[in-house]
Amino acid sequence: MPQLSKIFAVSSSTFRLARQSSQGIDWLLKRNCALTPAQLGWMYLSLCAVSLGIGLFFWFQGAPYVLGFAGLELLAVGVAFLVYARHASDGEIISLHGSQLVVELENAGRRERAEFHRAWVRVEPRTNDQSLIEVSGQGRSVQIGRFLRPELRPELAREIRNALRGT
Repeated sequence: MPQLSKIFAVSSSTFRLARQSSQGIDWLLKRNCALTPAQLGWMYLSLCAVSLGIGLFFWFQGAPYVLGFAGLELLAVGVAFLVYARHASDGEIISLHGSQLVVELENAGRRERAEFHRAWVRVEPRTNDQSLIEVSGQGRSVQIGRFLRPELRPELAREIRNALRGT
């Protein structure tokens, strides 16, 4: 039994940014959002209630323009919240299962998927470069690392390379 824990300690320390399972290795890179779309919707509804309440109060006091400006304000905030909610679930999932490296990119509800054979994958940049990481092979290429701090991108590239080599 001590030997199993030693193996697990070595493998889990090898990958800092990845999640290992019996099926393979997964990297989950998500946008850092403070609110979920559902929480944002409830916040917007409460903002609408308060603004419309204030607008109606002034309407009955003889200032009808306040309600119009409150409506314009709610429309502008609603559009901004809609754009935020549309991108709240953006992310990248990189999975290495058996001989396949699968990269799934989600942007504004649109999902792209690219599969690469493990032996033919090329991962760049080099360890010093903080630009996006390009995964290429078999005539396709995908850029990953948008949702990771630039200083962690070389580490992600190194982890993917090590996983592809089996080390």
